[in-house]
Amino acid sequence: MDGRKDYRVEMDSVGAKDVPENVYYGVQSMRAAENFQITGLNMHPEIINSLAYIKKAAAITNCEIGLLEKKTAEAIVQACDEILEGRFHEDFIVDPIQGGAGTSLNMNANEVIANRAIEILGGQKGDYFIVSPNDHVNCGQSTNDVIPTAGKMTSLRLLKNLKSELLRLHREFSHKAEEFDHVIKMGRTQMQDAVPIRLGQEFKAYSVAVMRDIRRMDKAMEEMCTLNMGGTAIGTGINADEAYLRRIVPNLAEVSNMEFVQAFDLIDATQNLDPFVAVSGAIKACAVTLSKIANDLRLMSSGPKAGFNEINLPVRQNGSSIMPGKVNPVIPEVVNQVAFNIIGNDLTITMAAEAGQLELNAFEPIIFYCMFQSIDTLAYAVRTFVDNCVSGITANEERCRSLVENSIGVITALSPHVGYEKAADISKKALQTGTSVRSIILQEGLLDEEELDHILDPVRMTEPGISGKELLMKNNIDEK
Repeated sequence: MDGRKDYRVEMDSVGAKDVPENVYYGVQSMRAAENFQITGLNMHPEIINSLAYIKKAAAITNCEIGLLEKKTAEAIVQACDEILEGRFHEDFIVDPIQGGAGTSLNMNANEVIANRAIEILGGQKGDYFIVSPNDHVNCGQSTNDVIPTAGKMTSLRLLKNLKSELLRLHREFSHKAEEFDHVIKMGRTQMQDAVPIRLGQEFKAYSVAVMRDIRRMDKAMEEMCTLNMGGTAIGTGINADEAYLRRIVPNLAEVSNMEFVQAFDLIDATQNLDPFVAVSGAIKACAVTLSKIANDLRLMSSGPKAGFNEINLPVRQNGSSIMPGKVNPVIPEVVNQVAFNIIGNDLTITMAAEAGQLELNAFEPIIFYCMFQSIDTLAYAVRTFVDNCVSGITANEERCRSLVENSIGVITALSPHVGYEKAADISKKALQTGTSVRSIILQEGLLDEEELDHILDPVRMTEPGISGKELLMKNNIDEK
């Protein structure tokens, strides 16, 4: 029995190799799969789709200018459309982390598309005289303009999903800000009692911070829309027809339904990957914001008996295998952990972008691996943060008010009326004796009850010019 009958023989510049007969990848993909067994993970499906859009646009463009026969171009386009439908993704076998600046991934796409196009035209896989991975599918292209373009397209698509989740989080924080606007609690600085604040004000601040992160991300994303397609190997456009150079980016924008422009300096756009650093920085900044918020929620919900116990987080699962009834803040904790990972990814992206030399950066694969992971995991973290934590938070109003009333932090409001030194003395006395600040003021005859009621109105301390009664009336009007 011939052990080779289920294989076809393919040749490349290295030599001959047996390729399984039923697969759509070819010899160069196989060599890469053998060389780069790094993560054990599959290529991200969105970058596979991005490559399909690029190869489709290139085939259309090359047909328009007469460099591809119509039937060949149509077969390539059909193969790309089938990939976009989810077919043949299993034939993208190269590891996400690979040497060669992404050549292996580009050739994996070229081979899969060529072999499917050969089938469409009635040939047998591996008969590259019918459709060539290099001469036809890769016509007018180089790894060095295809791969960065695919990375930008993929980043934009993933960022769109992340932005959608962040907008949900912004809305939920805004909703909680309204819900908790009447809840007075103690504000803290350096983990010590400071002055009163409304719980709604804290959640409003969270919503503002998230929106700022969204806008920062929008700004960084603009750079992802500038492509070096047509620059080929080093940005000089070698082997690219002049008409192709003019048409490829508009055609890619049309087939992908995305807004792209061609870089005015293709050499710069081929050499430098700083746009990915900018986007990664925006993602990191957002992750830092969310991790800080997660820390706040863990602190405010700590206890429930021996901690702050100002808010309640939704109960999601058992917290201990040994301590019965213990419940942990697992959702904020996972947000923290995703943030830690993103911060590490950002450093990797920064170092990889810096490591380029002369006309090319060879380290795009690790940039994309880290970038896509950061965007995806942050989107998933935000989703569970909204659905399994923030939307179900409740306030322990009496606990919050009790902490305010028994805190010496209110002395700050009295400082303009009794002087800083006297206020400090009262603070020390209240702390030593356990007597309330209010009682000491009255005992020493420094202010009368009416004056104290006005100065120590908790709401007035959180928003000068508005009393508790006025805030209640305002909220009643808003509810109506």
